[in-house]
Amino acid sequence: MIKSMTGFGRGEYTDGKRNITVEIKSVNHRYSDISVKMPRRYGFAEDKIKSAVKGRLRRGKVDVSVMVENITENDINIRLNEPIARQYYDNLKTLKKDFDVEGDISLSLLATMPDVMKAIPDVEDEEEIIKAILIPAEEAAVNLEKMRSIEGEKLAEDLLKKGENIKKILDKIEERAPLVVKDYMERLKIRIAELLDGNATVPEERILTEAAIFADKCAIDEEITRLNSHLLQLAKIVKSGNEAEGKKLDFLVQEMNREANTIGSKANDITITGYMLEIKSEIEKIREQVQNIE
Repeated sequence: MIKSMTGFGRGEYTDGKRNITVEIKSVNHRYSDISVKMPRRYGFAEDKIKSAVKGRLRRGKVDVSVMVENITENDINIRLNEPIARQYYDNLKTLKKDFDVEGDISLSLLATMPDVMKAIPDVEDEEEIIKAILIPAEEAAVNLEKMRSIEGEKLAEDLLKKGENIKKILDKIEERAPLVVKDYMERLKIRIAELLDGNATVPEERILTEAAIFADKCAIDEEITRLNSHLLQLAKIVKSGNEAEGKKLDFLVQEMNREANTIGSKANDITITGYMLEIKSEIEKIREQVQNIE
């Protein structure tokens, strides 16, 4: 079944040292565009995350958010920056001497100075971290894929319904088309009679010739046949169960719109024109829906 490009998925995992949450959001996009937002210290895992997500999603703009919480003390190293501490100490002694102020330069004072004591995350085993992050990333991707499939089912139902609506209207056009020439002949006879005012008669052959020329100009049989064929193809693609059909459907909708425009321009009948406006409205709705199909 076709899939929507819009969805959301979430995955969680804990390895005893950290809790990892991965959220993935996707919207429609012409190509595959995956971006990852995560703590800088885990940047080495970004390519692996993108590969894992890309393996499940062919198209769409995808935002992946990786959150790592509850880091244990084993993941942090407190380091002393002795050169900076010494500079603070020497500068404080200079201030005390130059300004002749009282007071001791204590350890507690030095320890609070910026960058003297620094907590540095300690990530030693990158492979272990990557494996830990990929577990919730895969779970989030699976959940996203499920949502996109559910949305795809709804899109499929809507597309099939709109295709059926177009078919019903097209049947009305097909029924109306033969009457267009007949109506033209009647109007032509009345117009000629008005112009001649009973002073002369026009041969029936001449009227038939004019009607034949008109019929040739406004013939829409081929366009109706092609549009019917496109509708069958639409239903076939939607029901096929194949994935990644968005581009194919997008092209098909363009062809449907082309045939509809041709019918509308050739028909030369106000009733058919009204029907075609309804069909074009339905095609436009299909086009909008197709934009969101993977």
